[in-house]
Amino acid sequence: MAALPIPPLEPLLAVLDMAGVAVFAVSGALAAARIKQTIVTFAFFAAVTGVGGGTLRDLLIGAPVFWVGRSDILGICLVAAAAVWILKADRWRMDALLWFDALGLGAYSVLGAAKALSLGVPALPSVIMGVLTASFGGIVRDLLAGEPSILLRREIYVSAAALGAGTYVVLTLIGLSLWPAAFIGAAAGFGLRGVAIATGLALPGYRDD
Repeated sequence: MAALPIPPLEPLLAVLDMAGVAVFAVSGALAAARIKQTIVTFAFFAAVTGVGGGTLRDLLIGAPVFWVGRSDILGICLVAAAAVWILKADRWRMDALLWFDALGLGAYSVLGAAKALSLGVPALPSVIMGVLTASFGGIVRDLLAGEPSILLRREIYVSAAALGAGTYVVLTLIGLSLWPAAFIGAAAGFGLRGVAIATGLALPGYRDD
């Protein structure tokens, strides 16, 4: 079955790209702060976390990798790293990392799905692209920081990304205009992740009694 035609999304993608990169880069720099690393590591963590998910998405759907050939995306990552360093993030409550990550998850789950749809990827694979875009950078960040991967914890994370991406795709395909669909999708992903952070809501494990 041919993919439904989706109108160009350049303005929406640009806004979500910047927002997602910024908040994920901050979460990467906060992870470096938590383990007392150097400014170079701050910058590296910020960049890897900020662009990791989008890089994987673009490689899988055959699109030009979004940050190659431009300086502003990596510039955002460097500014985020410098800001966290200068503001002495080790004095922050470290749950700030979780909330910045949740903001990035909401924005990037929609971004990944929107970009995939705009390039003619069918609906379900587009949702998967949203999940990968939202989660892969955080997975790499946790591995680099020596933290247990989010994939190996029961807390709701990937499920929140799937909700955000899936909400956007469904709303778009039933005819809702792009900006409202994007806002609702991002809010749904962020909202579910926020509830999980605030309440400890988690998925059941295999054969839990």
